[in-house]
Amino acid sequence: MSIDENYDEGNEGQETGQDDLEAIRQRKLQELQRQAEEERRRQELAAQRRAALRAILTPEARERLDNLRVVKPELVDALEQQLIALAQSGRVKVPITDEDLKKILETIYKQTHREFRIRYR
Repeated sequence: MSIDENYDEGNEGQETGQDDLEAIRQRKLQELQRQAEEERRRQELAAQRRAALRAILTPEARERLDNLRVVKPELVDALEQQLIALAQSGRVKVPITDEDLKKILETIYKQTHREFRIRYR
């Protein structure tokens, strides 16, 4: 075996390694592009949701929901979805005022709140 033959065999290993590295780079690039597309879709849906809520709620009611989001983000997300659905189906008077929202929140609280009593004997 000559020196040139050894050199060629060594280059084949390097090319395979470079091909593998390029494949890894391509997969990583595709993954990053997919993540960027998902994030763009999430932002687009959030913008549509905010626009719908601007049309459905008065500024005071939106402010109340924003304040409540700090404490109960899951509740606010679910409530916003319900309000949008109700408004689209015409089952609620639009715009929803702060007083209307308070009544809705009070109803939800009564339905979900559990009172615990501890008795000592």
